[in-house]
Amino acid sequence: MPKPFVTLAEFAALLGDLPRPDAEARAGAEARNGQLTKPPGALGALEDLAIWYGSWRRTDRPTIAAPQVLVFAGNHGVVARGVSAFPAEVTAQMVLNFEHGGAAINQLSDLFGAKMDVHALELDRPTADFTLEAAMSEEDCVAALRAGWDAVDPDADLLVTGEMGIGNTTSAAAIAAALLHGSAAEFTGRGTGVSDDGLALKTKVVAAGLQKHEDHLDEPLEVLRRLGGREIAAMAGAMASARMHRIPVILDGFIATSAALVLHEAADGALDHVVAGHRSAEGAHRRMLEAIGKEPLLTLGLRLGEGSGAALAIGILKGAVACHSGMATFAEAGVSDG
Repeated sequence: MPKPFVTLAEFAALLGDLPRPDAEARAGAEARNGQLTKPPGALGALEDLAIWYGSWRRTDRPTIAAPQVLVFAGNHGVVARGVSAFPAEVTAQMVLNFEHGGAAINQLSDLFGAKMDVHALELDRPTADFTLEAAMSEEDCVAALRAGWDAVDPDADLLVTGEMGIGNTTSAAAIAAALLHGSAAEFTGRGTGVSDDGLALKTKVVAAGLQKHEDHLDEPLEVLRRLGGREIAAMAGAMASARMHRIPVILDGFIATSAALVLHEAADGALDHVVAGHRSAEGAHRRMLEAIGKEPLLTLGLRLGEGSGAALAIGILKGAVACHSGMATFAEAGVSDG
């Protein structure tokens, strides 16, 4: 592993020197897939998923035995603008719910055998209101990136990153609009379920943030620092750390994708180890997934966050890998391959 980064410039440099998938393992997985007892292509996208997964785990016959789910929580100063249907106190309350096993993400993690860890990131010190100043100092942004980086278990073989943070759809919308050169209206949605008036206010707040920082939005990590939140930065750090450990990642919804979008814009191929778990009901998520070139595994109208959609998709990836590695070849089964 590279030395820990202490500046955004060092993190950016790290993103420019990322591990690649194992070509030999991929070739072996493709060869095995061609010998399994099924018609060619009969398992559709499951075949591609298994081959992709094996190439990152450096084996032509992979297994998934140790998934990790990381949930990061952060508070946002922009909540004071009235952008959420819930007060900021709910963030800390939900962290307790996660810790007591009562949230949706707890159930899905347990169901698919994932170890779940929750990291509350300075909830008593919200980020700044990005309509007035940068959400985070460089020191704070780096600390959040490092929190995500350090939270990844090197022995995990699959990672899901989730989040909790009242106001974070506002931050995610601002990040996406900045990086994809869109308007606030194009990327701002209802989040936790704000009214029409609430949506109009939220859109104005995102627009104000974009205008405030318009001269500083050419660099993706600077976009993250100025418009992001600690939990969004932590997810980006965790995804990058997973890449260094060659751990595949299943991407969650709108907010997680804003973190992934920062990496995508910062370095070519930074998300090659990532698949999209689902497309959320937040309208702009489709455009964000198209921008990073990811087709969602599920489209179920989910908009909960927490990593829930990605955790549900663990089952799909486990199914793909189980079929690929567990099925007999034609030779093993004594079946004629035509």
